[in-house]
Amino acid sequence: MGVQQFRLPDVGEGLVEAEIVSWKVKPGDTVKLNDTVVEIETAKSLVELPVPFAGVITELLVPEGETVPVGTPIISVQTDSAGAEPPADDMVPTIPEPDNGGRTAVLVGYGPKTTEAKRRPRKPADAVPVSVAAAPAVVPEVVVAKSNEPAGSARVLAKPPVRKLAKDLGIDLGVVTATGPGGVITRADVESHVTAPAEAAPAYEAAPVVSGLGDTRVPVKGVQKVMAQAMVASAFSAPHVTEWITVDVSATMELVERLKNDKAFRDLRVSPLLIVAKAVTLAARRTPIVNAAWDEQAQEIVYKGAVNLGIAAATPRGLIVPNIKGADSRTLPDLCRALNELVATAREGKTQPADQAGGSFTITNVGVFGVDAGTPIINPGEAAILAFGAVRKQPWVVDDEIVPRWITTLALSFDHRLIDGEKGSTFLADVASILEDPARALMF
Repeated sequence: MGVQQFRLPDVGEGLVEAEIVSWKVKPGDTVKLNDTVVEIETAKSLVELPVPFAGVITELLVPEGETVPVGTPIISVQTDSAGAEPPADDMVPTIPEPDNGGRTAVLVGYGPKTTEAKRRPRKPADAVPVSVAAAPAVVPEVVVAKSNEPAGSARVLAKPPVRKLAKDLGIDLGVVTATGPGGVITRADVESHVTAPAEAAPAYEAAPVVSGLGDTRVPVKGVQKVMAQAMVASAFSAPHVTEWITVDVSATMELVERLKNDKAFRDLRVSPLLIVAKAVTLAARRTPIVNAAWDEQAQEIVYKGAVNLGIAAATPRGLIVPNIKGADSRTLPDLCRALNELVATAREGKTQPADQAGGSFTITNVGVFGVDAGTPIINPGEAAILAFGAVRKQPWVVDDEIVPRWITTLALSFDHRLIDGEKGSTFLADVASILEDPARALMF
């Protein structure tokens, strides 16, 4: 018999820390291999962690509500030493290899492996390169600061040029706020830190504190913190341009009603968003630059091989953007099913990190809030985002007569570094034309 400590793992998203949201077990409980023992909130979502060995829970080492770094022991288990499988050196439980049927057995909450690369025990060195899971097609090298750096930067992620810049400026990366994907510190983060007031106080206290006449301070963390950092990084790194178009979508609304009665869509929720999503994937064939990304370090434009269509979703924990992988290759019923599942999972707060990684184009449906349109901020790592406004019956001129029609407004924000006005306008006009006359989809 022996006691095994399960340490907080990196669940495959370049995780640096996570909050213990709720324990699913208590001391004295017996657990089997891969039983879910805790729910954590990472910088992207809620994740259920399975235990990598079987035995009896002896102690919960971290209380609910506390945020701890990756590698911190969080639970102790009394195990049968003969059958125990200790965690790997990097604290990530071993994920079984594919079985004879070609399927990959995975630990609950970790998702399938997205690469064949295997993590090796770290060796003493100034820094070691690591890869950020589920990153865009072209990902620059990122390094993790080691123990010979200041204590505050022990888990800092930064690219070599950014690390050199910080060193030249005499800045400890451990005190720089990261806004890059996966918590990576960017050049803009370092430059912003230089220009920030020297005596700036923290924006929020470590815990809710009531002050003044009814003022309440709430700590910014988890999904909301990452959303805020991502939006600032996008707004001040990519030159945004927004174009608008108002469209008669009466034909689309008629199509939606027909699809609701189609047996292929039985038990599925059909909405105008489905037709917008399909129109985006079709219009992207003619203007593929909207499904690309700007690689600043390599000075390259990366054209994505598939449209991984993100749908912005407001959740109690903040804004997330899960995406439908390969949306452009799906049939309409399959796309509808994927949309339904995406929305349901997001509302439950169960969207996994892998479902939010690798997006290439985003739709934000502000119409569900009764809003006509807006100027959306591009999701970091993408080139464009489409805002879909409310669909309302309005007076419209048809053959010189004013008649009631279903009208909506579309707003496209795009990165002007790689998408010029002609390309942005062409794409937006193509989406509008399909919504105005769905039969035009046959031309794409």
